[in-house]
Amino acid sequence: MSSPGEYYNSLPPVTKAYGTLCFLTTVVCQLGLLDPISIALYYPWVFKNLQVWRLFTCFFFLGNFSINFGIRLLMIARYGVQLEKGPFDKRTADFLWMMIFGAFSLLVLSVIPFFSSGFLGISLVFMMLYVWSREYPNAQINIYGLVSLKAFYLPWAMLAMDVIFGSRLGPDLMGIIAGHLYYFLTVLYPLSGGRNLLKTPIWVHKLVARWGVGVQTNAPIRPNTAASTGAFRGRSYRLNR
Repeated sequence: MSSPGEYYNSLPPVTKAYGTLCFLTTVVCQLGLLDPISIALYYPWVFKNLQVWRLFTCFFFLGNFSINFGIRLLMIARYGVQLEKGPFDKRTADFLWMMIFGAFSLLVLSVIPFFSSGFLGISLVFMMLYVWSREYPNAQINIYGLVSLKAFYLPWAMLAMDVIFGSRLGPDLMGIIAGHLYYFLTVLYPLSGGRNLLKTPIWVHKLVARWGVGVQTNAPIRPNTAASTGAFRGRSYRLNR
């Protein structure tokens, strides 16, 4: 059995970086070394006071130490890792582009009053969860030992549970919308005969190469080994290349 250090070192680069930033940001805020308000998304301060860092830092705070914070961190460690090591294996730039597109989509959605939120980290985690649920639609998931269901339904089950326990509907729903938009543009629309409208930009590949993280491959398009049918199908082909 691997030690915590060995497990941490084995994590794929993008998921490890994002999870680490979320954890450290919460620790710093919890210790009172940083006021969460100073990193929250507030568009008047972004544009009038040129506090552009808020467009980035709002994704790294998942709330104070709590059960919900622990669940979100575990979601990154499980579903983010499975995505980056599974469908996005040897495609670090594509996974990073998925996260960048998700963040941009959430920034746009947050302009809508119903979705307005100072922190978008929970939404980005939910976006990751939604994409995972479409890549592994038939995986069996057990929630707290009470309910067993297919992974396809997991984002909706988690959303329902959050609402039942008093959380806002908006952040989870934003993540689902952003995740579905990404999956539609990169998988569903190309499978119906359209072009891949969200191909990973060259600058993202160059950024990953400069960092020296992950492994890129020019392997040909190949079928997905996961069996799925109808509306619950996963990614049938690798379409980002």
